[in-house]
Amino acid sequence: MDDERPDVLTIGQLAHRTGLSVRTLRFWSDEGAVPPVARSASGYRLYDAGSVARVELVRTLRELGLGLDDVCRVLSGSTTVAEVADAHVAALDAQIRSLKVSRAVLSTVSKRGSTAEETALMNRLARLSAAERKQIIDEFKEEVFGGLAVDPHLRDRLHTLRIELPDDPTPEQVDAWIELAELVRDPGFRARLRTWMELNTPVPGQGRPPGASIWWARQVVQTVAEVRERGVASEGPAAAEVLSELFGDADRAAVLRSLEAGIEAGAERYRTLVACVRGQDSFPEATEELEWLARALRAADQA
Repeated sequence: MDDERPDVLTIGQLAHRTGLSVRTLRFWSDEGAVPPVARSASGYRLYDAGSVARVELVRTLRELGLGLDDVCRVLSGSTTVAEVADAHVAALDAQIRSLKVSRAVLSTVSKRGSTAEETALMNRLARLSAAERKQIIDEFKEEVFGGLAVDPHLRDRLHTLRIELPDDPTPEQVDAWIELAELVRDPGFRARLRTWMELNTPVPGQGRPPGASIWWARQVVQTVAEVRERGVASEGPAAAEVLSELFGDADRAAVLRSLEAGIEAGAERYRTLVACVRGQDSFPEATEELEWLARALRAADQA
């Protein structure tokens, strides 16, 4: 009988040789990936040494994630392994990006202890298209920066600053985008930031308003950070000397109004989130330094 010839294998023998189950081999055979080379007089499928090699190729391609349809196309010669691999790499890249987003959302949910509703919102924000993300940012910019009487060069910078996720964002960037998107969609945040901008934006032909240097020049924050490291309290003569060094004879009441508006608006958090989303190196968030400065200004005003 054919199935007793030494050069052919029954499906059970092929399963033994390859370490796969008969059920898997039968399915692959039915789909045309590993067709029998012959049938026995009893109608049983028969395979040969070439079938063993074919099974190994099918197994390799399946382990790499290719579907049976693609495997059959490769085996029939209608496409090449390289062509299928190229398409599969693109699909895997898309899947990896999706998995990164899922991981970032779940990580944020875990850290925040989010509710089901908050989780659903974060997931939607994380999976917005580039056009949808741009629309959110454009609407925010128009409400916060639109109509400000600012120097044309600065206005152009504010409007052309691109705040968007790269094609392959890190989990940290996705996490920052979720928080940023929640922030810029908040009407209260928009109003507070607008107030802060009006207090701190230079008017054409005039110098910067009192206190604007706190936000536009990092040396102010660096100076306060060094003072805090030395253990200087925000009340007392040492703090008063720092204020004199930073602001001279400037209107300190105006400086304090500017400072408090920025703290209340969350301007520092907004800055660090934007930098993270853009993948830029950024100064550490300086909210604690700015709060020290505000306490020092209040104490000096009461002295």
